[in-house]
Amino acid sequence: MIEYIGYLASVLIAISITIKGGVYFRILNMAGSICFFVYGLFIRSWPVAIINVYAVGINIYYIIKREKKQDTSVSSST
Repeated sequence: MIEYIGYLASVLIAISITIKGGVYFRILNMAGSICFFVYGLFIRSWPVAIINVYAVGINIYYIIKREKKQDTSVSSST
C-alpha cells in the first residue's frame, strides 16, 4: 500500500515536468512532493522527506511570488 504513494508521487512529478511551467507545474509538482514527503515518512527515509519539504516550500514561494506579480500588474493597469 505504501508503495502506491511513491508511485503516485512519481507520476505527479513526471506529469509536472512535462508542463511548460506556471502555476499548474507548481501545483502538480507540489502535490508530488507532498506525496513523496509522506512516502519518505512511512519508509523512514529522512533525506526523501526533508528534500520534499524543501521542494514544497520552493513551490509555495514561487506561487506566492507569481500571485503578487499579477496583483501588482492588475492594480497598475487600472
